[in-house]
Amino acid sequence: MLRTPSGGAGNGTASTDGRLLSIGAVLSQLRDEFPEVTISKIRFLEAEGLVEPQRTPSGYRKFAVRDVERLGHVLRMQRDHYLPLKVIREHLDALDRGEPPPAIAGRGSQPLPAQAEQRDLLDRPAEPEAAGLRIGREELIAATGADEDELAQWVSYGLVEPGPEGDFDAESVNIAKLIAELGRFGLEPRHLRAVKAAADREAGLVEQVVAPLRRHRNPQTRTHAEGTARELAALSVRLHAALLQSALRVRLF
Repeated sequence: MLRTPSGGAGNGTASTDGRLLSIGAVLSQLRDEFPEVTISKIRFLEAEGLVEPQRTPSGYRKFAVRDVERLGHVLRMQRDHYLPLKVIREHLDALDRGEPPPAIAGRGSQPLPAQAEQRDLLDRPAEPEAAGLRIGREELIAATGADEDELAQWVSYGLVEPGPEGDFDAESVNIAKLIAELGRFGLEPRHLRAVKAAADREAGLVEQVVAPLRRHRNPQTRTHAEGTARELAALSVRLHAALLQSALRVRLF
């Protein structure tokens, strides 16, 4: 269980007397065990339905201790078992119903962390803004550690695309984080244009396959098109990773 030391929400520690915590206080507590967690990550998990904090009349999130423990459980399952969000949701739903949760396979049979992260991206809804996850420029900069000039470059090269109001959706947030990580190795946005172009070509191939299904009048067939697109995208990611590893073996080892 996540530690919940006594104290009020005002000083960023968990409350044991029933008082609710702000998202900043929750972040402060979770970072004791999960140093990489961010406010954007908490908001994303909320958008995915994995936690449901209360809302004040003015719209601010307020988390109970149970919510903090639930977030810790989700983050722990991702970190320790590399589970995609769909499996974690099934696990939590079973616990909520008072049923035994599905067995978690041994760690050795789980995909590599990078593969699990890619699967999580593909499991996300096609329209994250419909789930309420939109963040502004300042929040994106804070989440990635970038500055205004770097974000402007990402946008100018088409790597991240702001919405009509200048905000960013879940996919843009994750792309920006990956760009920032690559930047630590000296890779600049101009170096990533080929990666973006390759992704656009792969998206075009997927679109060709599912286009007939999407035009179908039957709603179930159109829904099947979405699942097919995700499956094709997942296979494409796996193929890309395998080809990259093979090329690196030939060139470097």
